[in-house]
Amino acid sequence: MEGSLLIDVSRLMGRASRGRLPTGVDRVCLAHVERFGARAQAVLQWQGWRRIAPYGASQELFALLRSPDAAFRAQATRVVASACLPPWPSQQGRGRVYFNHGHARLEDAGLAGWLRRTGQRPVYMVHDLIPLTHPEYCRPGEQERHARRLQQLLASAAGVLANSEHTAEGLRRFAQDRQLALPPLQAAPLAPADLRAPSTGAPLARPYFVVLGTIEPRKNHWLLLHLWRELVAQLGADAPHLVVIGQRGWECENVVDLLERCEALRGVVHELPACSDEELAGWLAHARALLFPSFAEGYGLPLVEALRLGTPAIASPLPAFHEIAGDVPDYVAPLDGPGWARAIRDYAQPHSVRRAAQIERMAGFATPTWDRHFEQVEALLERLR
Repeated sequence: MEGSLLIDVSRLMGRASRGRLPTGVDRVCLAHVERFGARAQAVLQWQGWRRIAPYGASQELFALLRSPDAAFRAQATRVVASACLPPWPSQQGRGRVYFNHGHARLEDAGLAGWLRRTGQRPVYMVHDLIPLTHPEYCRPGEQERHARRLQQLLASAAGVLANSEHTAEGLRRFAQDRQLALPPLQAAPLAPADLRAPSTGAPLARPYFVVLGTIEPRKNHWLLLHLWRELVAQLGADAPHLVVIGQRGWECENVVDLLERCEALRGVVHELPACSDEELAGWLAHARALLFPSFAEGYGLPLVEALRLGTPAIASPLPAFHEIAGDVPDYVAPLDGPGWARAIRDYAQPHSVRRAAQIERMAGFATPTWDRHFEQVEALLERLR
């Protein structure tokens, strides 16, 4: 039925307007737009301004968001201006489910009040509790802000989706510790990007490894760069290469210093801040392994993407990673520098027994799919009817 659901696309609009590539959170929202868009209307927020766009304008915005180009900002501005200026379209939610897939703005009490006044039934997605469990890896003030987000979420939600059982269990503990009621909660693991194994050869002639994700402290790029400096010192021209794929984030100055000013890494470590899905598939498919030495994760899409392409992974032994991949990857503690060095040197060998063993274990890996994700989403919606 037209307009039977509401999807908040504020985050997608903002990032597409700035020409930013989709993150994992953005991909979830895009998947929901693809799945539910034909029967949904768009919700827009900006600095306390909130509107439900009419159905026709929503369909235009959804189409633009599916394939944004250089003209996106002008096109989207035209649609929003024509749809959301006086006379106002109806702002009544009429008991419809409102999807919000990101954490941004959830701490704003004005959002919960607006949803309540307009009769919407919010379903939020929680991606992690890292600002509470590991505040040292987040921006100052993020711990308190995330606690407010979760409190507002629990107070106003009709239902909650989590990206993993690990995240869902963290939210249960948060609610229990604060004696807060827990709305219906459903774990709905996320599918990877639709990466296809390329028909072309490897993008580098030398053996190389990939680390994939925003450059920020908890991703532990710093460890890898110091290990690579040692590898270059020990192996010289025979050292494997490292490809760093991801945009620069916050409080990563020490990593940026190494990337920009360490002479030993020049020509051996390659930074790719922007990478299309096709390019990413090429880099991952031919890598000796994906390296994922994070200190904390709520899920781990790069891990799923690598294993789906048949690329081994060396990762931290995090609960979310075990939930996703079981015993397939080789797990090394994020502070075990010698262990990472041994694994990297082993996997770099052309006939690595350790790498071959992981490839055999991949036969038991089941890639999460969007169909399965949406089965879980529909199960939650059924509980809310």
